Amino acid sequence: MEEHGIKSFSIGIIGGTGKEGKGLAYRWAKAGYTIYLGSRVREKAEQVASDLNTLFQGKLAGTILGMENREAAQKADIVVLTVPYSAHRETLMELKEVISGKILIDVTVPLVPPKVTRVQMPPEGSAAQAAQMILGSNVQVVSAFQNISYEHLLRDEQIDCDVLICGGSKAAKQAVLELVRAAGLHGWDAGPIENSMVVEGLTSILIGINKQFGTQSAGIRITGVPRE
Repeated sequence: MEEHGIKSFSIGIIGGTGKEGKGLAYRWAKAGYTIYLGSRVREKAEQVASDLNTLFQGKLAGTILGMENREAAQKADIVVLTVPYSAHRETLMELKEVISGKILIDVTVPLVPPKVTRVQMPPEGSAAQAAQMILGSNVQVVSAFQNISYEHLLRDEQIDCDVLICGGSKAAKQAVLELVRAAGLHGWDAGPIENSMVVEGLTSILIGINKQFGTQSAGIRITGVPRE
Protein backbone atom coordinates (compact mmCIF):
# COMPACT_ATOMS: atom_id res chain seq x y z
CA MET A 1 0.00 0.00 0.00
CA GLU A 2 2.98 2.35 0.25
CA GLU A 3 6.36 3.13 -1.22
CA HIS A 4 9.05 5.06 0.69
CA GLY A 5 6.45 6.05 3.27
CA ILE A 6 3.98 7.50 0.75
CA LYS A 7 0.58 5.82 0.54
CA SER A 8 -0.67 4.66 -2.84
CA PHE A 9 -3.88 6.71 -2.98
CA SER A 10 -4.63 10.37 -2.41
CA ILE A 11 -7.32 12.11 -0.37
CA GLY A 12 -9.22 15.24 -1.33
CA ILE A 13 -10.76 17.15 1.58
CA ILE A 14 -13.60 19.40 0.45
CA GLY A 15 -14.04 22.30 2.83
CA GLY A 16 -10.61 21.37 4.11
CA THR A 17 -9.84 24.79 5.56
CA GLY A 18 -12.43 24.27 8.30
CA LYS A 19 -11.56 22.86 11.71
CA GLU A 20 -12.43 19.21 11.05
CA GLY A 21 -10.85 19.26 7.60
CA LYS A 22 -7.58 20.60 8.94
CA GLY A 23 -7.49 18.01 11.69
CA LEU A 24 -8.03 15.10 9.30
CA ALA A 25 -5.51 16.51 6.82
CA TYR A 26 -2.90 16.70 9.58
CA ARG A 27 -3.48 13.11 10.71
CA TRP A 28 -3.46 11.61 7.21
CA ALA A 29 -0.47 13.58 5.96
CA LYS A 30 1.39 12.40 9.04
CA ALA A 31 0.49 8.82 8.04
CA GLY A 32 1.96 9.34 4.57
CA TYR A 33 -0.98 10.26 2.35
CA THR A 34 -1.03 12.97 -0.30
CA ILE A 35 -3.73 15.46 0.70
CA TYR A 36 -5.52 17.84 -1.67
CA LEU A 37 -6.96 20.50 0.61
CA GLY A 38 -9.98 22.13 -1.02
CA SER A 39 -11.68 25.47 -0.48
CA ARG A 40 -13.94 27.81 -2.43
CA VAL A 41 -10.99 30.22 -2.43
CA ARG A 42 -7.68 28.83 -3.70
CA GLU A 43 -5.54 31.33 -1.78
CA LYS A 44 -7.15 30.32 1.50
CA ALA A 45 -6.53 26.63 0.79
CA GLU A 46 -2.91 27.32 -0.12
CA GLN A 47 -2.34 29.29 3.08
CA VAL A 48 -3.89 26.61 5.31
CA ALA A 49 -1.91 23.89 3.54
CA SER A 50 1.28 25.88 4.11
CA ASP A 51 0.42 26.36 7.79
CA LEU A 52 -0.21 22.64 8.24
CA ASN A 53 2.98 21.66 6.46
CA THR A 54 5.02 23.82 8.85
CA LEU A 55 3.73 21.76 11.79
CA PHE A 56 5.82 18.83 10.62
CA GLN A 57 9.14 20.72 10.58
CA GLY A 58 10.42 18.90 7.53
CA LYS A 59 9.38 15.46 8.81
CA LEU A 60 6.17 15.14 6.79
CA ALA A 61 5.66 11.69 5.26
CA GLY A 62 2.91 12.80 2.87
CA THR A 63 2.11 16.11 1.18
CA ILE A 64 -0.61 18.72 1.71
CA LEU A 65 -1.50 20.84 -1.31
CA GLY A 66 -4.08 23.65 -1.31
CA MET A 67 -6.48 24.23 -4.23
CA GLU A 68 -10.10 24.91 -5.12
CA ASN A 69 -12.72 22.32 -4.11
CA ARG A 70 -13.42 21.06 -7.62
CA GLU A 71 -9.75 20.50 -8.41
CA ALA A 72 -9.21 18.71 -5.09
CA ALA A 73 -12.16 16.38 -5.77
CA GLN A 74 -11.00 15.72 -9.31
CA LYS A 75 -7.41 14.88 -8.38
CA ALA A 76 -8.17 12.70 -5.36
CA ASP A 77 -8.83 8.96 -5.28
CA ILE A 78 -11.03 9.28 -2.17
CA VAL A 79 -13.02 12.45 -1.43
CA VAL A 80 -13.92 13.67 2.08
CA LEU A 81 -16.71 16.21 2.58
CA THR A 82 -16.32 18.42 5.67
CA VAL A 83 -18.49 21.43 4.78
CA PRO A 84 -21.22 22.87 7.04
CA TYR A 85 -24.68 21.40 6.52
CA SER A 86 -25.88 24.69 5.02
CA ALA A 87 -23.44 24.17 2.11
CA HIS A 88 -23.92 20.39 1.82
CA ARG A 89 -26.35 20.12 -1.11
CA GLU A 90 -24.87 22.98 -3.11
CA THR A 91 -21.34 21.60 -2.80
CA LEU A 92 -22.39 18.10 -3.84
CA MET A 93 -24.23 19.43 -6.88
CA GLU A 94 -21.13 21.39 -7.93
CA LEU A 95 -18.84 18.36 -7.57
CA LYS A 96 -21.17 15.58 -8.71
CA GLU A 97 -19.48 15.14 -12.10
CA VAL A 98 -15.90 14.86 -10.80
CA ILE A 99 -16.79 12.62 -7.83
CA SER A 100 -18.38 9.97 -10.07
CA GLY A 101 -16.79 6.55 -9.60
CA LYS A 102 -15.15 7.42 -6.29
CA ILE A 103 -15.70 6.89 -2.58
CA LEU A 104 -17.10 9.91 -0.75
CA ILE A 105 -16.64 10.06 3.01
CA ASP A 106 -19.36 12.37 4.30
CA VAL A 107 -18.51 13.96 7.65
CA THR A 108 -21.45 16.37 7.52
CA VAL A 109 -23.85 16.66 10.44
CA PRO A 110 -27.30 18.24 9.86
CA LEU A 111 -26.91 20.91 12.54
CA VAL A 112 -29.47 23.70 12.29
CA PRO A 113 -28.45 26.75 14.38
CA PRO A 114 -29.26 28.00 16.88
CA LYS A 115 -30.60 24.69 18.28
CA VAL A 116 -27.49 22.61 17.58
CA THR A 117 -28.05 20.42 20.63
CA ARG A 118 -31.35 19.18 19.17
CA VAL A 119 -31.27 16.29 16.68
CA GLN A 120 -32.77 17.56 13.41
CA MET A 121 -32.61 15.05 10.56
CA PRO A 122 -33.40 15.96 6.93
CA PRO A 123 -36.30 14.33 5.01
CA GLU A 124 -33.87 11.84 3.42
CA GLY A 125 -33.07 10.44 6.86
CA SER A 126 -29.51 11.74 7.22
CA ALA A 127 -26.96 13.95 5.49
CA ALA A 128 -25.20 10.86 4.14
CA GLN A 129 -28.42 9.50 2.64
CA ALA A 130 -29.10 12.88 1.07
CA ALA A 131 -25.60 12.81 -0.44
CA GLN A 132 -26.19 9.34 -1.88
CA MET A 133 -29.46 10.48 -3.46
CA ILE A 134 -27.79 13.52 -5.01
CA LEU A 135 -24.73 11.67 -6.32
CA GLY A 136 -26.41 8.45 -7.44
CA SER A 137 -25.17 4.89 -7.52
CA ASN A 138 -21.87 5.75 -9.27
CA VAL A 139 -20.55 7.11 -5.96
CA GLN A 140 -20.06 5.02 -2.82
CA VAL A 141 -21.06 7.31 0.05
CA VAL A 142 -19.69 6.35 3.46
CA SER A 143 -20.61 8.21 6.64
CA ALA A 144 -17.81 8.63 9.23
CA PHE A 145 -15.90 10.93 11.64
CA GLN A 146 -18.91 12.99 12.78
CA ASN A 147 -18.22 12.41 16.48
CA ILE A 148 -14.50 13.20 16.57
CA SER A 149 -13.50 16.55 18.05
CA TYR A 150 -11.07 18.48 15.86
CA GLU A 151 -9.16 19.57 18.98
CA HIS A 152 -7.98 15.96 19.32
CA LEU A 153 -7.03 15.59 15.68
CA LEU A 154 -4.58 18.50 15.61
CA ARG A 155 -2.69 17.23 18.63
CA ASP A 156 -0.27 14.33 18.80
CA GLU A 157 -2.30 12.52 21.41
CA GLN A 158 -4.20 9.27 21.73
CA ILE A 159 -7.91 9.82 21.09
CA ASP A 160 -10.28 7.96 23.39
CA CYS A 161 -13.16 8.00 20.92
CA ASP A 162 -14.34 5.52 18.30
CA VAL A 163 -15.51 6.12 14.73
CA LEU A 164 -18.75 4.56 13.49
CA ILE A 165 -18.81 3.89 9.75
CA CYS A 166 -22.02 3.48 7.73
CA GLY A 167 -22.41 2.76 4.02
CA GLY A 168 -23.84 0.49 1.38
CA SER A 169 -20.57 -1.01 0.15
CA LYS A 170 -18.51 -3.39 2.29
CA ALA A 171 -15.39 -2.67 0.23
CA ALA A 172 -15.84 1.10 0.57
CA LYS A 173 -16.28 0.78 4.33
CA GLN A 174 -13.10 -1.30 4.55
CA ALA A 175 -11.20 1.46 2.72
CA VAL A 176 -12.54 4.00 5.22
CA LEU A 177 -11.62 1.73 8.14
CA GLU A 178 -8.05 1.82 6.82
CA LEU A 179 -8.12 5.62 6.91
CA VAL A 180 -9.56 5.58 10.42
CA ARG A 181 -6.63 3.45 11.57
CA ALA A 182 -4.20 5.73 9.72
CA ALA A 183 -5.59 8.66 11.70
CA GLY A 184 -4.81 6.83 14.94
CA LEU A 185 -8.43 5.95 15.72
CA HIS A 186 -10.50 2.80 16.16
CA GLY A 187 -13.34 2.28 13.69
CA TRP A 188 -16.39 0.04 13.58
CA ASP A 189 -18.56 -1.06 10.69
CA ALA A 190 -21.89 0.31 11.93
CA GLY A 191 -23.97 -1.12 9.10
CA PRO A 192 -25.85 0.33 6.12
CA ILE A 193 -26.06 4.00 5.25
CA GLU A 194 -29.52 4.21 6.81
CA ASN A 195 -27.85 3.82 10.22
CA SER A 196 -26.05 7.11 9.66
CA MET A 197 -29.03 8.97 11.10
CA VAL A 198 -28.09 7.61 14.54
CA VAL A 199 -24.40 8.46 14.17
CA GLU A 200 -25.09 11.97 12.89
CA GLY A 201 -27.68 12.54 15.60
CA LEU A 202 -25.16 11.64 18.30
CA THR A 203 -23.21 14.79 17.45
CA SER A 204 -25.98 17.03 18.76
CA ILE A 205 -26.05 14.98 21.96
CA LEU A 206 -22.27 15.29 22.38
CA ILE A 207 -22.45 19.04 21.79
CA GLY A 208 -25.04 19.24 24.54
CA ILE A 209 -22.84 17.24 26.92
CA ASN A 210 -19.88 19.49 26.13
CA LYS A 211 -21.96 22.54 26.97
CA GLN A 212 -23.05 21.04 30.28
CA PHE A 213 -19.48 20.35 31.40
CA GLY A 214 -17.63 23.20 29.67
CA THR A 215 -15.57 20.81 27.52
CA GLN A 216 -14.94 20.25 23.81
CA SER A 217 -13.97 16.60 23.76
CA ALA A 218 -17.04 14.43 24.50
CA GLY A 219 -17.00 11.30 22.37
CA ILE A 220 -18.27 7.73 22.12
CA ARG A 221 -16.60 4.36 22.66
CA ILE A 222 -17.86 0.85 21.91
CA THR A 223 -17.39 -1.53 24.84
CA GLY A 224 -18.06 -5.19 25.54
CA VAL A 225 -16.55 -6.56 22.31
CA PRO A 226 -12.94 -7.49 21.40
CA ARG A 227 -10.74 -4.67 20.09
CA GLU A 228 -7.81 -5.05 17.75
